[in-house]
Amino acid sequence: MKPATIRFDDSTVRYPDSDRDAVGGVSFEVGGGELVVLLGPSGCGKSTLLRTVNRLVPLRCGRVLVDGVDVAQLDPVELRRGIGYVIQAIGLFANMTVAANVGVVPSLLGWSPGEITARVDELLRLVDLDPTEYRTRRPSALSGGEAQRIGVARAIAARPRALLMDEPFGAVDVVVRTALQRELVRIVAELRTTTLFVTHDVDEAFRLADRIVVMRDGRVEQAGEPFELFERPATPYVRELVHAGDDVYRRYFARGRELVRAR
Repeated sequence: MKPATIRFDDSTVRYPDSDRDAVGGVSFEVGGGELVVLLGPSGCGKSTLLRTVNRLVPLRCGRVLVDGVDVAQLDPVELRRGIGYVIQAIGLFANMTVAANVGVVPSLLGWSPGEITARVDELLRLVDLDPTEYRTRRPSALSGGEAQRIGVARAIAARPRALLMDEPFGAVDVVVRTALQRELVRIVAELRTTTLFVTHDVDEAFRLADRIVVMRDGRVEQAGEPFELFERPATPYVRELVHAGDDVYRRYFARGRELVRAR
């Protein structure tokens, strides 16, 4: 299946009772199969922008297009079933087994029980969890890192052409986080799933991204490949954020990128 493209076209969001835009006139495109990171501090609008893709947040003006189709013209339920979504809180259903959690969307889409079972086992292996050991577990019996892996498996279960990830690894320790980052890079490369990933962590952005979109006060400061931002920052804000010109940081970012991309 061909990976999706996502395009923001003058996308603007203003929350009720606010006198300013949470996202103001943002325009850029996420190419098919790309992993693009939205980077910036809390409150800069990156999570709000992410949620406009699956219509969890409505636009005040402008458009968000998936494969050239304005998402505002699509049924929100059908739209969300075709886009994977992973958040820091994970949101696994506590009363359901791991297998049932992973199989939720395929079940809603009418897959047969045999197809769902095969897909669950395939995905558990993909996120490096033994199906015979984890299939029947409940979320309460999972570690934080295991739960995040299940969350990723659930998000890609129905083979979505796009994946939205909102600070998904922020609540796990640094060792588990590195392992999850490595798994994500491998999975995205293997499945060619177009991915939009939100983080406030500069190191994580450099590790994961094909391109980074730096946001500040609801607007895009700069978009480019990771080391393009480091070597040619467009604004003083970007320069300070990525420690541009500091060779120690450059080596640190490069080493982090190597850690998650080593085979």
